[in-house]
Formats: sequence, structure tokens, C-alpha cells
Amino acid sequence: MDLVLQTAKDLKKRHCSGKVLPDLLMKKIFFALFYNTSTRTRASFEAAMTLLGGDAQYIEASTTRLGQGEAVKDVARVYSRYGNGIGIRVGTLHEYPPGAATRMIREFAQFADIPVVNMANDEYHPCQGLADIMSVQEKFPKYEKKKFVIAWAYSGKIRTPCSINADALIMTRYGLDVVVACPPEFELDPKITDLCKVNSEESGGSLTVDHDLRNALRGGHLVFPRSWTTQNLILNGLQAVGGTEPELEVHRKYKHWRLTSELVDQMDRSAKIMHVMPVYRDLEADDELMDGTRSMIIDQAENRLHAQMGVLALTMGKSMARK
Repeated sequence: MDLVLQTAKDLKKRHCSGKVLPDLLMKKIFFALFYNTSTRTRASFEAAMTLLGGDAQYIEASTTRLGQGEAVKDVARVYSRYGNGIGIRVGTLHEYPPGAATRMIREFAQFADIPVVNMANDEYHPCQGLADIMSVQEKFPKYEKKKFVIAWAYSGKIRTPCSINADALIMTRYGLDVVVACPPEFELDPKITDLCKVNSEESGGSLTVDHDLRNALRGGHLVFPRSWTTQNLILNGLQAVGGTEPELEVHRKYKHWRLTSELVDQMDRSAKIMHVMPVYRDLEADDELMDGTRSMIIDQAENRLHAQMGVLALTMGKSMARK
């Protein structure tokens, strides 16, 4: 992971200084297979491939025979003959039971002869996590033991916790003190919190859960306000809980859970606001905060490009030492 981050930073430095990037992916083809929509993931992967001399081919899963009886292993094997890498974005709460999307990506990896990249599923968003720790390291060079608050925030949307899980995992791996601020119904999957605790033991960081938003933010250095759904819905599915309305009723109980200017004032004077986007303005957080001097959301989104370049260069590319 350190090598990915260092490669991403090196490529970013070259790119932002106006230098021509090395053609590490010349004549390389990356199949970007999307089962659900995307704003930043698709654009950043396609741009990363182009900047490094390669080509990304966008494939909408609904236009393939996947889901119509064709086996994943057959597609993985055939795409391995056509190109040099596969990226997969899959998994919504409506379509897959818990863990199914992760298993699908791993099945692709099992049968493909080329690298397979998880571009996000309902459980994990690893490339987002890479971009986020890269952003933290840029803003706080001495990032160890900084207080990173993942704050549940109301949006009225049923959203997966993939980016929440990714940030909790990677921040604890790099020694930050992570606080998950959420109402009791929205605590994370115990599988994720157990992994975070292992990370913290090895890195010197920590993981705590706080059901008091104000208290959680006090003295914080970074805050990530975002909605995610309850474990009840994830584990039992929409039908088992009677559709979306009962779930949304739980969300509406906590409309007051949002990041405001007054709450940010409880944080450290150097505090920064993060978000993986899309951010639901004036719901998850006050609109002016997301555009204010504390906000780093656009810098953070930019780093998706550089993190993607790092991943693709190391999995599909030539050695940078020759460039």
C-alpha cells in the first residue's frame, strides 16, 4: 500500500508540474465493467489510463450477458485474452445479499489472467480509501494520532457504507484515532470494527464509537459527514424490513445529525472537512461548509485520479525506473 501511495504521489508531482507523464500503460487496455452508476470513479479511471498512454473501455454490465446466465469465469477468461486489466463496480442493497458483490469480484480475480481492480462494491471502496489517506497525508504530514471523525449524517437516502468501511480500515491502518459518530442503529458491521481494532493495535491508532455527535467532534482534526444505512437493512434486505419506508423512518429520527458551522467550531483550529461525494448539501452538512476554507473535498476528489494512476501503473504498467 505504501508503494501505491508513493507511486501516486510521484505521478501527481509530475502531472501537476506540467511534465509529460511516462507512457507506463502504452497499448494497455483496461475493461471498466460497471453494474451501477458513477461520477468520479469512471472519470478518474478513464483519465488515468489515458494520461499513462493506455485505453479504458467502459462496459455497462446490463449490455452484456452477465446476469442472463453467462458465468463470471467465462467473462473473466475471455477479457483476459482481450486486454490487460479489469475493473469492476458492483453491488447495491437492492440487488445483492451481503457479501455477494465481494464474492463476484473475487471470482473474477480467481479466473482472470490479468489484474482485477475493485472499483467499489456495497462493502468496500478501496481506491477511495487510497485517495483519502493520500489527501490526509498531504494536509497533515504528521498524521499519526490525528482524530478522524466519521460522522453519520442525515440525507434521506439509503446508501451503502462502502466508503465508510474503506476509510475506517485505512485510517486505522495508518495510525489515526478514528471515531465513528453515529446513532445506535447505524453502528458499523462488527466484521469491519474487528479489522479496524487489529489495524489499530499494529499501527498505534485507535477506533471508538460515540453516539454523541458533538462530543465526537470535539478536538477533531478531520471530519467525514455522510449517511449510510442500518445493519438491519444490510443483513435482512429491503423486503425483510418491509421495503424502504421503515428504513427511512429510522433515518428521519436523526434529521438533526448534520455538520453545522457551530459543530465545526468544536473541532481543532486546523480541522478539515472531507467527503467522498456526492455530498447532499444542507442535509449532511451546511452548504457553506463544503465550499469554505476548511473543506478539502475537491482536492480529495482530485486524488482519485492520482490514486488510480498509482494502482494501474503498478498492476499493469512498465517500471517507472526505466522512465
